[in-house]
Amino acid sequence: MGAHLDGEVVLDDTDNPFLADFAAGRSGAAFQAQLFSLLARHRQQVGLRQSSLFNQQTVSDYLFDKDKIYAYLNLDDNELFIYQRLYDLLLGDVVPPDLVIYLQIPTDVLRRRIRSRDREYRENGETPPDPEYLGELNDAYTHFFFHYVSTPLLVVETSHVDLEWGDTAMNDLLKQVRGMGQGTRYYVPR
Repeated sequence: MGAHLDGEVVLDDTDNPFLADFAAGRSGAAFQAQLFSLLARHRQQVGLRQSSLFNQQTVSDYLFDKDKIYAYLNLDDNELFIYQRLYDLLLGDVVPPDLVIYLQIPTDVLRRRIRSRDREYRENGETPPDPEYLGELNDAYTHFFFHYVSTPLLVVETSHVDLEWGDTAMNDLLKQVRGMGQGTRYYVPR
């Protein structure tokens, strides 16, 4: 999408040294992974304030606010208390986006797509996400975006869409993006 909008593309930094320990269930690793991600995203967002002086558009594959989804799902109450204080402190440095696009998908379709990539996971020495955790995470995303009112929100139902987005599908999505006003709009690609 960034190329179609002549914008700077910002990708979430997935190089978190604590994720493997978190996936293995090591005690305290969820907190470490969460704080590492929060601070990495904050650093990236602060950097965007400078680059936005030179770029008209920025397209990011994550929303800073959604970091809380993982925190509330994975941290205990004491960890969450510390996390929330740090999050509140850092949030003031983050410029809110002009538009958020949420790619919504039912959990069963998501699980099926992940199962189809099982071989890729194994070849890369990774373990696919636990199906139960995936369901909880997807429910948490749905809840978060159902209540999201901070900026305009375009919810794109992706059950029947190949996310490789051919030209026609991308052009249709860009029409939706350009036509967005305030509030929330739901879009089901054909």
